Amino acid sequence: MKDSRIAKEGLVLLGCGKMGSAMLEGWLARGLPTSSVWVIDPYPSDWLKSSGVHLNADLPATPAVVLVAVKPQMMAEALPTLKAMGNGDTLFVSVAAGTPISFFETALGDQTPVVRAMPNTPAAISQGITAIVANAVAGDASLDEAEALLSAVGAVVRLENEGQIDAVTGVSGSGPAYVFHMIETMAAAGEAEGLPAALALQLATATVAGAGALAAQSGETPGQLRVNVTSPNGTTQAALEVLMNEKDGFPTLLKRAVKAAADRSRELSHG
Repeated sequence: MKDSRIAKEGLVLLGCGKMGSAMLEGWLARGLPTSSVWVIDPYPSDWLKSSGVHLNADLPATPAVVLVAVKPQMMAEALPTLKAMGNGDTLFVSVAAGTPISFFETALGDQTPVVRAMPNTPAAISQGITAIVANAVAGDASLDEAEALLSAVGAVVRLENEGQIDAVTGVSGSGPAYVFHMIETMAAAGEAEGLPAALALQLATATVAGAGALAAQSGETPGQLRVNVTSPNGTTQAALEVLMNEKDGFPTLLKRAVKAAADRSRELSHG
């Protein structure tokens, strides 16, 4: 990153909470000079203060990229201050949930290159996955630039159209919470079967983490991995007959859960 357009022309990070900090740490680790980064944040952490970036200082007139990582409700007051950067070469990348590309085009000008991104919280440990989509003005070069930035915190996938972002929100954006809840409920079920609470939680957490890592690394489909664990008429099969029940098992439950999240995402982005 040290010889990129971003390093030469500058990067503005608007908002530096958990997600912003994780990204900034990734960029600096990849060689982006601290002198190329401007951060605007009203409540900077001690780490941010000691990082060496420009903090709440005057911004460059035409930075390469402005990455918007403020909460959606803070957006309305934050964006108009950057209007002078619109309709030019500055790329705006937004990781704010529920804020459509059209919002940025209205606030900054319809010739502003915009990439909308939906990351998830494992980005905090560089294990995230982020989906990105651009407006027509942005084009492939802007998508490449956004991908380079967001790959600092995990995998990046490109969507065909902005309408898909609501489904992404339902699967990977909100998805970590479903998995955390699964860990909670597995641990509670273990406790109900006679295990001490701390041990049940340790077993459930390690099992979900290990199974996720195996699914990501093994090269086999999740269906095949499931079959590999399941002996005929064994303990796993007994459990799966409950979980795979079409009436009230995972197939129905997760479809409903993901749909509810996607529907709420649509509501939020359409005001």
